[in-house]
Amino acid sequence: MKPHRFHRHADVEYAEAAQYYADISAELGRRFYDEIERLIAEIRANSGRFRQFAPPARRHFSRLFPYAVIYLDRPDHVWIVGIMHFKRHPATWMERR
Repeated sequence: MKPHRFHRHADVEYAEAAQYYADISAELGRRFYDEIERLIAEIRANSGRFRQFAPPARRHFSRLFPYAVIYLDRPDHVWIVGIMHFKRHPATWMERR
């Protein structure tokens, strides 16, 4: 399993989204956190599995929340460049590549 690293903006996106759901309810915040961590674990286990959509970036969609984890598969790690909400401007992460 590859290690992962967050782009600093992706880390902020993740924290803000988790806080948003936690402000609604602590349980919802935990469910969001668990879901994103599940996506990251699946990416780390098989980083080439998920579809390229803006090469070389790949994305893995949540089934429970309107989010996807955007990442680049590096030789020695997975670089998470975005925690993308489906309703927001999708290209904000592209400059992070």
